[in-house]
Amino acid sequence: MTLGDKINQAIKLNKEDIIKTRRYLHENPEVSSKEFETSKYLKKRCEELGFVVEDVPGSTGFTALFDTGRPGKTLGIRTDLDGLAIQEDPYNLKEKKLVVSKNPGVSHACGHDSHMTVAVIAGKILKDLADEISGKIYLIFEEAEETGAGIDAMLEHLKDKGLDAVYGNHQSPALDVGKFSIIEGPAYAGCAGVDFDIIGKGGHGSRPDKAVNPLIATAHIITGLNSAWNNQLDLEKPVSLGIGAINGGSAANVICDRANVKGTLRFFDLDEGKKALELLKNIADLTAKAHGCSVVFNDYSKIVAEPVINDENLAKKVKESLKSLYEDALIASPKLWISESFYGYSKLCPTIFVNFGTRNEAEGKASDLHTAKFDLDERAIDYALGLAIKFAIDFLKESDK
Repeated sequence: MTLGDKINQAIKLNKEDIIKTRRYLHENPEVSSKEFETSKYLKKRCEELGFVVEDVPGSTGFTALFDTGRPGKTLGIRTDLDGLAIQEDPYNLKEKKLVVSKNPGVSHACGHDSHMTVAVIAGKILKDLADEISGKIYLIFEEAEETGAGIDAMLEHLKDKGLDAVYGNHQSPALDVGKFSIIEGPAYAGCAGVDFDIIGKGGHGSRPDKAVNPLIATAHIITGLNSAWNNQLDLEKPVSLGIGAINGGSAANVICDRANVKGTLRFFDLDEGKKALELLKNIADLTAKAHGCSVVFNDYSKIVAEPVINDENLAKKVKESLKSLYEDALIASPKLWISESFYGYSKLCPTIFVNFGTRNEAEGKASDLHTAKFDLDERAIDYALGLAIKFAIDFLKESDK
């Protein structure tokens, strides 16, 4: 029996557990930094496997260690714990869902339930196949990926663990079930927050000359930013600017004294992202002053996530593992403009972040992430699980540190 046969057989034997685990997690989502029951459940699962569980201080996150007792490399397999504050629709794009959140106003609309299932079942199967590997495996359960609140504490916890690589995955409704995207180099965009107030002077709508209207300054700031993006940034290192909210005033005959602008910057080159943020601040400040206003930048106006940059050597190894397990499963994919706290692990060691397909259009399982109708084909977990296990074994077989 080949290694691939052993892995696929193990997945079939654990199919009931895979479904049960995913559905429990899907029915019981918790928002960022409140994943108390989720963490408790997964810790118990890991302890039942005999793994050494360690809490991350001040966090709902934790790690679970499986040590083969043989010298070798140390691999991290990372998952995220949190759900989203989105009321789940009991129907997907075509039919009633098989399982729906039981927590009002909270759902796993980003598929983190599937990520957690992959991690804990991968740990279970890798323990059963321990004769195939040496070294150590850390299952990494990260708090609050959606807000980024858990990554710093996790990195502090892991800094002395001797990690040689960290593997992570994310489900993708853009890819059909059984398909994967493995990008070499920049894979997910970094993100900077945009949040500033424009301060003017309020007044009666009949006498704008006696007021300083922050809405006029705001309009000029937005148009000025569009012009600057075309003329002052490197077109070969693109940065996107998304203005998501402009708020100010509430009555037709009252000139407000304050307006607010919120949005995000996305980028794949960190230095260019920093440059774009400074450009935005300068344009907002100078334009506001030209209109008699001032600007206050709020705490969110900073780099909140760096780009996820896949190690090219690891990406090649994962592609080899994938090809040996699932022929023709690799799909060419562009970089993704969404952001992920997984970037942090590259500060510790080489990292690889894989996208696995969950799309089944015939069954209505094709809605985008962070939507109420999001649903996934549960067969996708089997494929993601297979690749995680195969790569872990291939990586840990290379026992020379």
